[in-house]
Amino acid sequence: MTVHFIGAGPGAPDLITLRGRDLIAACPVCLYAGSLVPEALLAHCPPGARIVNTAPLSLDEIMAEISAAHAAGQDVARLHSGDLSVWSAMGEQLRRLRALGIPFDVTPGVPAFAAAAAALEAELTLPGVAQSLVLTRTSGRASSMPEAESLENFAATGATLAIHLSVHVLAEVQARLIPRYGADCPVAVVFRASWPDQRVIRATLGSIDPAIGVGERTALILVGHALGAQDFDESRLYAGDYDRRYRPVGTDPRFPETA
Repeated sequence: MTVHFIGAGPGAPDLITLRGRDLIAACPVCLYAGSLVPEALLAHCPPGARIVNTAPLSLDEIMAEISAAHAAGQDVARLHSGDLSVWSAMGEQLRRLRALGIPFDVTPGVPAFAAAAAALEAELTLPGVAQSLVLTRTSGRASSMPEAESLENFAATGATLAIHLSVHVLAEVQARLIPRYGADCPVAVVFRASWPDQRVIRATLGSIDPAIGVGERTALILVGHALGAQDFDESRLYAGDYDRRYRPVGTDPRFPETA
């Protein structure tokens, strides 16, 4: 018996890995975070599977479901939205599974920031503009932010910021970032990235209306000069005179072609 933690992607039911889909189809028990995971993914469950929406359950109740499946020798598909490596609450479940000696594995998923960037048709790391992407959030009731992990500290790097779980405090985000990025810095808010009702708002830090975030939760804020930039350097990777392993250039290439 194994508990398969599966990243179910950002919302579109076809944005799931083949491995994730096949694991769902092979498990007689499926626990899914119903507040964010689309029900369409449950169509991959085998006939007669026990399907449990964990949105209203406590951690103890979730673990009780897993323990019951373990006792019955039934594999479990545990679906979380996006990718499991960030803000999934997987870590606390794994800690308990290790203590109980219940086997598990992890299958990654498409993260929300990647779906949002695709909606914007944007590369978030452009040569000469930004070469780092910071995934962060503001403090909330469920989890506070460590003191050093502030928006101001991340903004000091000039990196592109992907700010999660914070659209309801958009005015605060503006106020904290404008001193570093400037009021003319591009910002985009992507609501429900990849869902049928996806909505995209582009503006600048100084012009975006903070009221758009009122009553919303499932949105991602992207901030940085790489958004929509056109005046940036081309990567040397594909330059005609760039000597690389797969395209030796010149009379004395660094990686000579082998016979």
